[in-house]
Amino acid sequence: MGEMRVDLSELEETVRKLGRVTTAMGESVTKSEYNTFLPKNALGKGFAEQTDIDNAHAEMKSHIEQVVKAIHEMIDDFGTKTKHAHGRYQNAEHDAKYGMDGGRSGSGN
Repeated sequence: MGEMRVDLSELEETVRKLGRVTTAMGESVTKSEYNTFLPKNALGKGFAEQTDIDNAHAEMKSHIEQVVKAIHEMIDDFGTKTKHAHGRYQNAEHDAKYGMDGGRSGSGN
């Protein structure tokens, strides 16, 4: 069976990029929750479709918040798993390079 190598620097870069995406998504979560508010009657009042428009806005706002939150959670979860994978590969590489016995030859010294 052939040797398999993992490029730890690429994994580190992926973790950094995911961190930046997570930060940006945090801003999106906040914006979707607080910057998309439209008060009732903002588009006018006293017309037949007013209630339908207000309800449609509230429903769409809620949907956008849910979608943005789900994407944020997925990216955060992937970033966390990538960090853990990086750590495990780094440990495995260290163990393979230096041996489980700390580099001793087995003579007891």
